[in-house]
Amino acid sequence: MSFGCGHHDGGEDNPDGSVLPPDACEGIGCSIVNCGAQGLPSTTVSGTVYAPNGTLPLFGVNVYVPVHDPGALTPGVRCDRCDDALPGGYYARTQTDEAGKFTLYGVPATTNIPLVMQVGKWRRQVTIDNVASCQDTALPATSTTLPKNRTQGDIPQIAITTGDADALDCLVRKLGVDDTEITTDAQGGKVHLYNGNGAKQFATSFGGGSGNFNNATTLWGSVDKLKSYDIVIFSCEGGQNPGTKPQSAMQAVHDYADLGGRVFLSHWHNIWVGGDRNDANHSLADWKSIATFNFGASQPPNGSTQQTLVDETAPKGRPFATWLLNTGPSTVRGQLPVVDARYTCSAVTPGKAEQWVYVDPAHPLIAGASGVQDMLFTTPVEQPEANRCGKVVFSDMHVSAGSTSKSGTPYPGGCSTQPLTAQEKALAFIFFDIASCVGGFE
Repeated sequence: MSFGCGHHDGGEDNPDGSVLPPDACEGIGCSIVNCGAQGLPSTTVSGTVYAPNGTLPLFGVNVYVPVHDPGALTPGVRCDRCDDALPGGYYARTQTDEAGKFTLYGVPATTNIPLVMQVGKWRRQVTIDNVASCQDTALPATSTTLPKNRTQGDIPQIAITTGDADALDCLVRKLGVDDTEITTDAQGGKVHLYNGNGAKQFATSFGGGSGNFNNATTLWGSVDKLKSYDIVIFSCEGGQNPGTKPQSAMQAVHDYADLGGRVFLSHWHNIWVGGDRNDANHSLADWKSIATFNFGASQPPNGSTQQTLVDETAPKGRPFATWLLNTGPSTVRGQLPVVDARYTCSAVTPGKAEQWVYVDPAHPLIAGASGVQDMLFTTPVEQPEANRCGKVVFSDMHVSAGSTSKSGTPYPGGCSTQPLTAQEKALAFIFFDIASCVGGFE
Protein backbone atom coordinates (compact mmCIF):
# COMPACT_ATOMS: atom_id res chain seq x y z
CA MET A 1 0.00 0.00 0.00
CA SER A 2 1.22 3.53 -0.82
CA PHE A 3 1.35 6.23 1.84
CA GLY A 4 2.47 9.86 1.95
CA CYS A 5 6.00 8.75 2.85
CA GLY A 6 6.12 5.88 0.35
CA HIS A 7 5.80 2.17 1.07
CA HIS A 8 5.93 1.03 4.69
CA ASP A 9 5.75 -2.24 6.57
CA GLY A 10 4.23 -2.82 10.00
CA GLY A 11 1.21 -1.25 11.64
CA GLU A 12 -2.38 -2.40 11.97
CA ASP A 13 -3.75 -5.11 9.70
CA ASN A 14 -7.10 -4.28 8.08
CA PRO A 15 -9.84 -6.60 6.76
CA ASP A 16 -9.02 -5.58 3.19
CA GLY A 17 -5.47 -6.89 3.54
CA SER A 18 -3.86 -3.46 3.77
CA VAL A 19 -1.46 -2.46 6.53
CA LEU A 20 -1.53 0.81 8.45
CA PRO A 21 1.74 2.76 8.39
CA PRO A 22 4.11 3.12 11.34
CA ASP A 23 5.00 6.48 12.86
CA ALA A 24 6.53 8.05 9.73
CA CYS A 25 3.84 10.01 7.88
CA GLU A 26 2.89 13.20 6.13
CA GLY A 27 -0.36 15.04 5.42
CA ILE A 28 -3.58 13.23 6.22
CA GLY A 29 -1.56 10.02 6.54
CA CYS A 30 -0.63 11.24 10.02
CA SER A 31 -4.32 10.92 10.95
CA ILE A 32 -4.54 7.15 10.41
CA VAL A 33 -5.42 5.77 13.84
CA ASN A 34 -4.35 2.33 15.09
CA CYS A 35 -7.84 1.45 16.31
CA GLY A 36 -6.94 -2.20 16.87
CA ALA A 37 -4.48 -1.24 19.59
CA GLN A 38 -7.41 0.34 21.44
CA GLY A 39 -9.65 -2.69 20.99
CA LEU A 40 -11.83 -0.70 18.58
CA PRO A 41 -12.98 -1.32 15.01
CA SER A 42 -11.13 0.27 12.11
CA THR A 43 -11.93 3.75 10.83
CA THR A 44 -14.14 3.10 7.81
CA VAL A 45 -16.01 4.92 5.05
CA SER A 46 -18.88 3.11 3.33
CA GLY A 47 -21.47 3.66 0.65
CA THR A 48 -22.91 2.46 -2.66
CA VAL A 49 -21.70 3.60 -6.08
CA TYR A 50 -24.44 4.20 -8.63
CA ALA A 51 -24.62 4.81 -12.37
CA PRO A 52 -25.25 8.47 -13.29
CA ASN A 53 -29.02 7.85 -12.98
CA GLY A 54 -28.53 7.49 -9.22
CA THR A 55 -30.50 4.24 -8.97
CA LEU A 56 -28.47 1.45 -10.61
CA PRO A 57 -25.67 0.14 -8.33
CA LEU A 58 -22.41 -0.76 -10.07
CA PHE A 59 -19.97 -3.63 -9.55
CA GLY A 60 -16.19 -3.37 -9.75
CA VAL A 61 -15.73 0.38 -9.29
CA ASN A 62 -12.43 1.37 -7.68
CA VAL A 63 -12.94 3.45 -4.54
CA TYR A 64 -9.91 4.94 -2.80
CA VAL A 65 -8.49 7.70 -0.64
CA PRO A 66 -5.58 9.12 -2.65
CA VAL A 67 -2.22 10.18 -1.23
CA HIS A 68 -1.78 12.88 -3.88
CA ASP A 69 -4.04 14.67 -6.34
CA PRO A 70 -4.86 12.04 -9.03
CA GLY A 71 -4.51 14.72 -11.70
CA ALA A 72 -6.28 15.04 -15.02
CA LEU A 73 -7.12 12.03 -17.17
CA THR A 74 -5.28 11.76 -20.49
CA PRO A 75 -7.69 12.26 -23.41
CA GLY A 76 -7.96 9.72 -26.20
CA VAL A 77 -7.44 6.00 -26.44
CA ARG A 78 -4.79 4.44 -24.22
CA CYS A 79 -3.66 1.09 -22.88
CA ASP A 80 -5.33 0.58 -19.49
CA ARG A 81 -4.13 -2.49 -17.62
CA CYS A 82 -5.43 -3.51 -14.20
CA ASP A 83 -1.89 -3.80 -12.88
CA ASP A 84 -1.31 -0.07 -13.48
CA ALA A 85 -1.08 2.02 -10.32
CA LEU A 86 -4.09 4.05 -9.23
CA PRO A 87 -3.49 7.74 -10.04
CA GLY A 88 -2.25 9.56 -6.95
CA GLY A 89 -1.53 6.40 -4.94
CA TYR A 90 -3.79 5.49 -2.03
CA TYR A 91 -4.08 5.27 1.75
CA ALA A 92 -7.07 2.94 1.47
CA ARG A 93 -8.71 1.26 -1.50
CA THR A 94 -11.39 -1.28 -2.39
CA GLN A 95 -13.87 -2.16 -5.14
CA THR A 96 -17.64 -2.18 -5.08
CA ASP A 97 -19.34 -5.56 -4.64
CA GLU A 98 -22.26 -7.14 -6.51
CA ALA A 99 -24.67 -4.75 -4.75
CA GLY A 100 -22.53 -1.71 -5.57
CA LYS A 101 -21.47 -1.41 -1.93
CA PHE A 102 -18.02 -0.63 -0.58
CA THR A 103 -16.26 -0.26 2.77
CA LEU A 104 -12.83 1.37 3.03
CA TYR A 105 -10.73 0.39 6.06
CA GLY A 106 -7.96 2.39 7.74
CA VAL A 107 -9.16 5.75 6.44
CA PRO A 108 -7.44 8.82 7.92
CA ALA A 109 -9.60 10.23 10.74
CA THR A 110 -9.64 13.95 10.09
CA THR A 111 -11.37 16.64 8.04
CA ASN A 112 -11.50 17.16 4.28
CA ILE A 113 -10.75 13.59 3.22
CA PRO A 114 -10.53 13.17 -0.59
CA LEU A 115 -12.36 10.19 -2.09
CA VAL A 116 -12.12 8.87 -5.66
CA MET A 117 -14.63 6.54 -7.35
CA GLN A 118 -13.41 5.38 -10.75
CA VAL A 119 -14.00 2.76 -13.44
CA GLY A 120 -12.08 3.43 -16.61
CA LYS A 121 -12.51 7.12 -17.35
CA TRP A 122 -15.73 7.41 -15.37
CA ARG A 123 -14.52 9.25 -12.27
CA ARG A 124 -16.15 11.09 -9.40
CA GLN A 125 -14.06 12.91 -6.81
CA VAL A 126 -15.58 14.20 -3.58
CA THR A 127 -14.36 15.56 -0.26
CA ILE A 128 -15.67 14.12 2.99
CA ASP A 129 -16.05 16.92 5.51
CA ASN A 130 -15.10 14.81 8.51
CA VAL A 131 -14.20 11.18 9.23
CA ALA A 132 -14.45 10.14 12.89
CA SER A 133 -11.87 7.67 14.19
CA CYS A 134 -12.61 3.99 14.86
CA GLN A 135 -16.16 4.09 13.49
CA ASP A 136 -17.96 4.09 10.15
CA THR A 137 -18.80 7.17 8.09
CA ALA A 138 -21.66 6.28 5.72
CA LEU A 139 -21.89 8.40 2.57
CA PRO A 140 -25.18 9.37 0.88
CA ALA A 141 -25.95 8.42 -2.71
CA THR A 142 -25.56 12.06 -3.73
CA SER A 143 -21.84 11.70 -3.02
CA THR A 144 -21.34 8.28 -4.60
CA THR A 145 -23.13 8.57 -7.95
CA LEU A 146 -20.97 8.67 -11.08
CA PRO A 147 -21.11 11.99 -12.97
CA LYS A 148 -24.02 12.95 -15.22
CA ASN A 149 -21.96 15.74 -16.75
CA ARG A 150 -18.50 17.26 -16.63
CA THR A 151 -19.36 19.61 -13.79
CA GLN A 152 -19.68 16.51 -11.57
CA GLY A 153 -16.58 14.67 -12.73
CA ASP A 154 -14.97 12.78 -15.59
CA ILE A 155 -16.86 10.93 -18.34
CA PRO A 156 -15.21 8.88 -21.10
CA GLN A 157 -15.44 10.19 -24.66
CA ILE A 158 -18.02 7.96 -26.32
CA ALA A 159 -19.16 7.63 -29.93
CA ILE A 160 -22.49 5.94 -30.77
CA THR A 161 -23.72 5.12 -34.24
CA THR A 162 -27.48 4.93 -34.71
CA GLY A 163 -29.26 2.00 -36.36
CA ASP A 164 -32.88 1.36 -37.20
CA ALA A 165 -32.87 -2.08 -35.50
CA ASP A 166 -31.42 -1.10 -32.11
CA ALA A 167 -31.30 2.18 -30.21
CA LEU A 168 -28.18 2.17 -28.09
CA ASP A 169 -28.16 5.95 -28.45
CA CYS A 170 -31.18 5.93 -26.12
CA LEU A 171 -29.52 3.80 -23.44
CA VAL A 172 -27.06 6.49 -22.33
CA ARG A 173 -30.00 8.74 -21.42
CA LYS A 174 -31.57 5.96 -19.35
CA LEU A 175 -28.25 5.51 -17.56
CA GLY A 176 -28.43 9.15 -16.54
CA VAL A 177 -26.06 11.01 -18.84
CA ASP A 178 -27.28 14.61 -19.19
CA ASP A 179 -28.69 15.70 -22.54
CA THR A 180 -26.13 18.52 -22.54
CA GLU A 181 -23.41 15.90 -23.00
CA ILE A 182 -25.08 14.27 -26.06
CA THR A 183 -24.05 16.16 -29.21
CA THR A 184 -22.49 15.78 -32.63
CA ASP A 185 -18.72 15.36 -32.86
CA ALA A 186 -18.38 19.07 -33.63
CA GLN A 187 -20.31 20.32 -30.59
CA GLY A 188 -18.17 19.34 -27.62
CA GLY A 189 -20.26 16.82 -25.66
CA LYS A 190 -18.87 13.65 -24.10
CA VAL A 191 -21.25 11.44 -26.15
CA HIS A 192 -21.20 11.97 -29.93
CA LEU A 193 -23.93 10.54 -32.17
CA TYR A 194 -23.27 9.40 -35.73
CA ASN A 195 -25.83 8.32 -38.33
CA GLY A 196 -25.67 4.62 -39.24
CA ASN A 197 -29.10 4.20 -40.75
CA GLY A 198 -31.13 5.29 -37.72
CA ALA A 199 -31.82 8.72 -36.26
CA LYS A 200 -29.79 11.29 -38.17
CA GLN A 201 -30.53 14.60 -36.48
CA PHE A 202 -31.49 16.16 -33.16
CA ALA A 203 -35.00 17.37 -32.42
CA THR A 204 -35.19 21.17 -32.29
CA SER A 205 -36.37 20.96 -28.67
CA PHE A 206 -33.47 18.76 -27.51
CA GLY A 207 -31.38 20.18 -24.67
CA GLY A 208 -28.05 18.96 -26.03
CA GLY A 209 -26.73 18.88 -29.58
CA SER A 210 -28.42 20.37 -32.64
CA GLY A 211 -28.61 19.72 -36.36
CA ASN A 212 -27.57 16.65 -38.34
CA PHE A 213 -25.23 13.87 -37.24
CA ASN A 214 -22.16 13.08 -39.30
CA ASN A 215 -22.26 9.76 -41.10
CA ALA A 216 -20.94 6.71 -39.25
CA THR A 217 -18.47 6.11 -42.06
CA THR A 218 -16.58 9.23 -40.94
CA LEU A 219 -16.09 7.55 -37.57
CA TRP A 220 -15.13 3.99 -38.39
CA GLY A 221 -13.38 4.94 -41.63
CA SER A 222 -10.37 6.45 -39.85
CA VAL A 223 -8.26 5.08 -37.03
CA ASP A 224 -7.21 8.65 -36.23
CA LYS A 225 -10.86 9.60 -35.71
CA LEU A 226 -11.52 6.51 -33.62
CA LYS A 227 -8.47 7.23 -31.44
CA SER A 228 -10.18 10.33 -30.04
CA TYR A 229 -12.73 8.05 -28.32
CA ASP A 230 -12.46 5.83 -25.29
CA ILE A 231 -15.51 3.75 -26.28
CA VAL A 232 -17.33 3.28 -29.60
CA ILE A 233 -20.79 1.69 -29.77
CA PHE A 234 -22.37 0.50 -33.03
CA SER A 235 -26.18 0.03 -33.01
CA CYS A 236 -27.66 -2.73 -35.17
CA GLU A 237 -28.65 -1.51 -38.64
CA GLY A 238 -30.91 -4.45 -39.56
CA GLY A 239 -28.27 -5.85 -41.91
CA GLN A 240 -24.51 -5.95 -42.31
CA ASN A 241 -24.49 -3.21 -44.98
CA PRO A 242 -20.96 -4.16 -46.09
CA GLY A 243 -20.83 -1.32 -48.60
CA THR A 244 -20.45 1.17 -45.75
CA LYS A 245 -17.75 -0.94 -44.09
CA PRO A 246 -14.95 -1.45 -46.62
CA GLN A 247 -11.85 -3.42 -45.70
CA SER A 248 -10.06 -0.19 -44.80
CA ALA A 249 -12.74 0.58 -42.19
CA MET A 250 -12.58 -2.99 -40.89
CA GLN A 251 -8.84 -2.54 -40.38
CA ALA A 252 -9.30 0.87 -38.73
CA VAL A 253 -11.66 -0.56 -36.08
CA HIS A 254 -9.31 -3.50 -35.58
CA ASP A 255 -6.29 -1.22 -35.10
CA TYR A 256 -8.23 1.07 -32.75
CA ALA A 257 -9.07 -1.89 -30.50
CA ASP A 258 -5.44 -3.02 -30.59
CA LEU A 259 -4.41 0.40 -29.23
CA GLY A 260 -6.65 -0.08 -26.20
CA GLY A 261 -9.98 1.04 -27.64
CA ARG A 262 -13.31 -0.31 -26.42
CA VAL A 263 -15.79 -1.51 -29.05
CA PHE A 264 -19.41 -2.59 -28.53
CA LEU A 265 -21.16 -4.27 -31.48
CA SER A 266 -24.91 -4.98 -31.69
CA HIS A 267 -26.35 -7.87 -33.77
CA TRP A 268 -25.68 -7.24 -37.49
CA HIS A 269 -22.47 -5.45 -36.64
CA ASN A 270 -21.31 -9.05 -36.47
CA ILE A 271 -19.55 -8.21 -39.74
CA TRP A 272 -16.60 -6.80 -37.78
CA VAL A 273 -16.02 -10.16 -36.06
CA GLY A 274 -17.60 -12.78 -38.31
CA GLY A 275 -16.87 -11.12 -41.64
CA ASP A 276 -19.10 -10.35 -44.61
CA ARG A 277 -21.72 -13.09 -44.92
CA ASN A 278 -21.42 -12.97 -48.72
CA ASP A 279 -17.68 -12.37 -49.20
CA ALA A 280 -15.20 -14.51 -47.26
CA ASN A 281 -12.36 -12.12 -48.16
CA HIS A 282 -14.11 -9.13 -46.57
CA SER A 283 -13.13 -9.88 -42.98
CA LEU A 284 -10.48 -9.65 -40.29
CA ALA A 285 -8.73 -13.01 -40.16
CA ASP A 286 -7.70 -12.91 -36.50
CA TRP A 287 -11.09 -11.64 -35.31
CA LYS A 288 -12.92 -14.18 -37.49
CA SER A 289 -11.28 -16.96 -35.49
CA ILE A 290 -12.90 -15.65 -32.27
CA ALA A 291 -16.35 -17.19 -32.81
CA THR A 292 -18.51 -19.27 -35.14
CA PHE A 293 -21.36 -17.48 -36.94
CA ASN A 294 -24.41 -18.83 -38.77
CA PHE A 295 -25.74 -15.83 -40.65
CA GLY A 296 -28.55 -17.85 -42.21
CA ALA A 297 -29.91 -19.28 -38.96
CA SER A 298 -33.65 -19.11 -38.42
CA GLN A 299 -34.55 -16.35 -35.99
CA PRO A 300 -37.29 -16.13 -33.34
CA PRO A 301 -40.18 -13.75 -34.08
CA ASN A 302 -39.81 -10.10 -33.15
CA GLY A 303 -41.02 -9.35 -29.65
CA SER A 304 -40.54 -12.90 -28.39
CA THR A 305 -38.80 -13.59 -25.08
CA GLN A 306 -35.93 -16.07 -24.95
CA GLN A 307 -34.65 -17.63 -21.73
CA THR A 308 -30.89 -17.22 -21.59
CA LEU A 309 -28.22 -18.32 -19.13
CA VAL A 310 -25.23 -16.54 -17.62
CA ASP A 311 -21.97 -18.45 -18.03
CA GLU A 312 -20.60 -18.40 -14.50
CA THR A 313 -17.32 -19.97 -15.64
CA ALA A 314 -16.38 -16.66 -17.32
CA PRO A 315 -14.00 -14.53 -15.21
CA LYS A 316 -16.80 -12.18 -14.15
CA GLY A 317 -19.62 -14.67 -14.61
CA ARG A 318 -20.33 -15.26 -10.93
CA PRO A 319 -20.43 -11.59 -9.91
CA PHE A 320 -22.50 -10.84 -13.03
CA ALA A 321 -25.05 -13.50 -12.05
CA THR A 322 -25.18 -12.16 -8.48
CA TRP A 323 -25.52 -8.57 -9.68
CA LEU A 324 -28.42 -9.55 -11.97
CA LEU A 325 -30.20 -11.03 -8.97
CA ASN A 326 -29.51 -7.98 -6.84
CA THR A 327 -30.71 -5.46 -9.42
CA GLY A 328 -33.76 -7.35 -10.63
CA PRO A 329 -33.23 -8.73 -14.17
CA SER A 330 -32.89 -12.30 -12.82
CA THR A 331 -35.49 -13.90 -10.57
CA VAL A 332 -33.59 -17.20 -10.74
CA ARG A 333 -29.82 -17.12 -10.45
CA GLY A 334 -28.07 -17.39 -13.78
CA GLN A 335 -31.22 -16.88 -15.86
CA LEU A 336 -31.98 -13.78 -17.92
CA PRO A 337 -35.10 -13.23 -20.06
CA VAL A 338 -34.17 -11.54 -23.35
CA VAL A 339 -36.56 -9.90 -25.81
CA ASP A 340 -35.47 -10.15 -29.45
CA ALA A 341 -32.65 -12.62 -28.93
CA ARG A 342 -30.83 -13.57 -32.13
CA TYR A 343 -29.00 -16.72 -33.19
CA THR A 344 -26.29 -15.51 -35.60
CA CYS A 345 -23.42 -16.23 -33.18
CA SER A 346 -23.37 -20.00 -32.63
CA ALA A 347 -20.38 -20.36 -30.30
CA VAL A 348 -17.18 -18.72 -29.12
CA THR A 349 -13.80 -20.32 -29.70
CA PRO A 350 -12.49 -21.70 -26.37
CA GLY A 351 -9.53 -19.72 -25.12
CA LYS A 352 -10.14 -16.82 -27.50
CA ALA A 353 -13.30 -15.21 -26.11
CA GLU A 354 -15.52 -15.17 -23.03
CA GLN A 355 -19.13 -16.27 -23.39
CA TRP A 356 -21.20 -14.20 -20.93
CA VAL A 357 -24.84 -14.90 -21.87
CA TYR A 358 -26.14 -17.71 -24.08
CA VAL A 359 -29.43 -19.29 -25.14
CA ASP A 360 -30.70 -21.87 -22.66
CA PRO A 361 -30.22 -25.12 -24.64
CA ALA A 362 -33.23 -26.63 -22.89
CA HIS A 363 -35.54 -23.81 -24.00
CA PRO A 364 -34.65 -22.45 -27.45
CA LEU A 365 -37.50 -20.67 -29.23
CA ILE A 366 -36.56 -22.60 -32.37
CA ALA A 367 -35.89 -26.33 -31.99
CA GLY A 368 -32.19 -27.13 -32.04
CA ALA A 369 -31.12 -23.49 -32.11
CA SER A 370 -28.14 -22.20 -30.16
CA GLY A 371 -26.78 -18.75 -29.69
CA VAL A 372 -24.29 -16.67 -27.74
CA GLN A 373 -26.02 -13.44 -26.71
CA ASP A 374 -23.05 -11.60 -25.22
CA MET A 375 -19.36 -12.30 -25.69
CA LEU A 376 -16.12 -10.44 -24.99
CA PHE A 377 -12.55 -10.70 -26.22
CA THR A 378 -9.44 -8.63 -25.55
CA THR A 379 -6.99 -7.22 -28.06
CA PRO A 380 -4.53 -7.48 -29.76
CA VAL A 381 -5.71 -11.10 -30.04
CA GLU A 382 -2.35 -12.35 -31.31
CA GLN A 383 -0.55 -11.04 -28.22
CA PRO A 384 -0.27 -12.85 -24.87
CA GLU A 385 -3.04 -11.87 -22.48
CA ALA A 386 -0.57 -9.88 -20.37
CA ASN A 387 0.02 -7.58 -23.37
CA ARG A 388 -3.62 -6.90 -24.24
CA CYS A 389 -5.44 -3.69 -23.35
CA GLY A 390 -8.41 -3.36 -25.72
CA LYS A 391 -11.89 -4.86 -25.37
CA VAL A 392 -14.51 -5.89 -27.92
CA VAL A 393 -18.03 -6.93 -26.92
CA PHE A 394 -20.50 -8.46 -29.36
CA SER A 395 -24.18 -8.64 -28.40
CA ASP A 396 -26.43 -10.85 -30.54
CA MET A 397 -29.62 -9.29 -29.19
CA HIS A 398 -31.40 -6.00 -29.59
CA VAL A 399 -30.60 -4.38 -26.30
CA SER A 400 -32.89 -1.36 -26.33
CA ALA A 401 -36.01 -3.31 -27.24
CA GLY A 402 -38.30 -0.61 -25.82
CA SER A 403 -36.77 2.23 -27.87
CA THR A 404 -36.45 2.94 -31.59
CA SER A 405 -34.04 4.98 -33.67
CA LYS A 406 -35.51 5.72 -37.10
CA SER A 407 -34.16 8.05 -39.75
CA GLY A 408 -37.43 9.99 -39.91
CA THR A 409 -37.65 10.59 -36.15
CA PRO A 410 -35.30 13.23 -34.76
CA TYR A 411 -33.44 12.19 -31.60
CA PRO A 412 -34.59 11.47 -28.91
CA GLY A 413 -38.13 11.06 -30.28
CA GLY A 414 -37.93 7.26 -30.37
CA CYS A 415 -36.37 6.84 -26.93
CA SER A 416 -38.45 5.10 -24.27
CA THR A 417 -38.84 6.86 -20.95
CA GLN A 418 -39.80 3.61 -19.17
CA PRO A 419 -37.47 2.10 -16.52
CA LEU A 420 -34.50 0.04 -17.66
CA THR A 421 -35.53 -3.35 -19.03
CA ALA A 422 -33.87 -6.57 -17.90
CA GLN A 423 -31.58 -6.69 -20.91
CA GLU A 424 -30.80 -2.99 -20.68
CA LYS A 425 -29.62 -3.58 -17.12
CA ALA A 426 -27.56 -6.53 -18.31
CA LEU A 427 -25.96 -4.29 -20.91
CA ALA A 428 -25.39 -1.60 -18.28
CA PHE A 429 -23.16 -4.06 -16.40
CA ILE A 430 -21.23 -4.70 -19.61
CA PHE A 431 -21.26 -0.99 -20.55
CA PHE A 432 -19.38 -0.02 -17.39
CA ASP A 433 -17.23 -3.16 -17.46
CA ILE A 434 -16.04 -2.44 -21.01
CA ALA A 435 -14.76 0.90 -19.70
CA SER A 436 -12.72 -0.82 -16.99
CA CYS A 437 -9.10 -1.95 -17.13
CA VAL A 438 -7.94 -5.14 -18.86
CA GLY A 439 -6.22 -7.96 -17.00
CA GLY A 440 -8.57 -9.38 -14.44
CA PHE A 441 -10.26 -7.92 -11.38
CA GLU A 442 -9.87 -8.03 -7.64
